[in-house]
Amino acid sequence: MNRIDSTFAQLKVSGRKALIPFVTAGDPSLEALVPVMHALVDAGADVIELGVPFSDPMADGPTIQRSSERALGRGAGLAYVFDSVRAFRQRDGATPVVLMGYLNPVEVRGAEAFAKQAAGAGVDGVLLVDLPPEEAGGFREAFAAHGVALVLLASPTTTDARLEALCAQVQGYLYYVSFAGVTGASDQLDPDMASARLRTIRAMSGAPVVVGFGIRDAASAAAMAADADGVVVGSALVAAMADADSPADAAARAGAFLSPLRTALDGAGGAGPAGRVR
Repeated sequence: MNRIDSTFAQLKVSGRKALIPFVTAGDPSLEALVPVMHALVDAGADVIELGVPFSDPMADGPTIQRSSERALGRGAGLAYVFDSVRAFRQRDGATPVVLMGYLNPVEVRGAEAFAKQAAGAGVDGVLLVDLPPEEAGGFREAFAAHGVALVLLASPTTTDARLEALCAQVQGYLYYVSFAGVTGASDQLDPDMASARLRTIRAMSGAPVVVGFGIRDAASAAAMAADADGVVVGSALVAAMADADSPADAAARAGAFLSPLRTALDGAGGAGPAGRVR
């Protein structure tokens, strides 16, 4: 059982929902990433999604696009991402790390070489937003051979037939995009519609289902978690750290942002970070 499966199994036993923050590797600075990752865990993160900077992030809204551009300008390539995960693992051997990005950097290196490097650094999963499930077989096999989960996406426009195929292939968890749009566009989120769709997907999926896009604060996180196994928060967290003036400042902002979401997910009187099962 890998770190993702183990984490969700422990959450299920304790009746808790996964809190999954997304941060762009290399923003607000190269030096801030590892301190920010540790601060997020301390504030209650169960899984960390690490955005791999890319020159054409078509699924992302302006906030994450700009963060990716800034990170690339600082030299935040894939080698930096792997080195950062390796550094994070020196202190944290339990929290799952999932890379979220695009197919091109993987294809350039080859699926086998990429998976070997990722696993060697301590990566647990990879989510490639522009990899259709119909073309994912070779990547899934290469990743699985190294113990790296290929996390798949579903959306409001995913047909039932395609959803059945996704559920049959899912590894780690299934990421449900709450609306058909780009990240950060919280005004497009229809909570009632998203909740109804989540109930349908969870009934079909044998793996945990998490929801992302449009979650910006404690209230929206708690609302969306009611019918999901976890929530992903990205743009609002990235924006909260954007003008941090030091790694320590970025880490403090990350923790301050995430802590109320953890409290909201656990409910009044629930276990905070200190009560997390590890």
